[in-house]
Amino acid sequence: MAVTVQPPESVTWLVHIDRAMWVGGVRGLMLQALHPRAMWGVWQNSAFRDDPIGRLQRTADFVGVATFGAPRDIERLSARVRKIHARLRFVNRDTGETERLDQPDLLRWVHCAEVYSYLEVARRAGLRLTDEMADRYLDEQRRTAAYVGLPEEQVPGGVAEMAAYFERVRPELRATEEAVETVRWLLWPKLPENLRFLNAGKPAYFPFGALCYYTLPDWARRMYGLLPEVPQPAVTAALRSFRLAMNSVPETLHDYSFMKPTRDMLDRARQGLAAEGYDMSRGLIGLRDPRRWPSRRRPATAA
Repeated sequence: MAVTVQPPESVTWLVHIDRAMWVGGVRGLMLQALHPRAMWGVWQNSAFRDDPIGRLQRTADFVGVATFGAPRDIERLSARVRKIHARLRFVNRDTGETERLDQPDLLRWVHCAEVYSYLEVARRAGLRLTDEMADRYLDEQRRTAAYVGLPEEQVPGGVAEMAAYFERVRPELRATEEAVETVRWLLWPKLPENLRFLNAGKPAYFPFGALCYYTLPDWARRMYGLLPEVPQPAVTAALRSFRLAMNSVPETLHDYSFMKPTRDMLDRARQGLAAEGYDMSRGLIGLRDPRRWPSRRRPATAA
């Protein structure tokens, strides 16, 4: 049985172990909020307005389990998520009708906005991925979409497919009052309990939130219109600096960004991979280097 859902040899591992994911995650939430029905579904069924960073943390935990967890971990977690989604309803404010939260078009939007944000931010931040690797990442992420109840064949599995999907869905998007409030909270959030020790440095969060905002597509920023425009080359430079700084944070310290069950899951992943012959001396992030894989798994160029 596989030790982790996505092995170190996958493109998913390269993207999700990278600390640019924090920008990608917040950017993904900002993008997701532009779909009115998806936004109303979240707004009416969660405490997002009181705990947006907690929502980001829970999303990060799900993505972490779907990448670094054991197959049994994600099966249990995804079954629980599907069960919760199946019973949730929201009121469509355009029609007044009550709708299910787990409609395929809504699940697909949330998935695509999230994973494409991870990919676009990581590449822009300096993670070197070929076009073929980018396509492979999105194809691998079809598996994650299946965990929340979407048939894999209904999810874009390559960059061109994903770009075409966004072109099709853009006429449905707009910055509702709830979406605007969501972005404002993401720019100045209430910190969850396990991150309250960072309250003293909370003013420093605004530049991070602004960085996430400025990585949104031009059309998305135009819909929001919340911050004045800045030169995009400056955004790219700031993003690359953020990534370099965050990737230098020791893994044991970075783990405290996650809730304890996820930290425990990451420890199990390290132990299982070590037992499989992976060199864990530099932690999970060190497995970006194929030379730390067991010899039977190394590509010829890394032998």
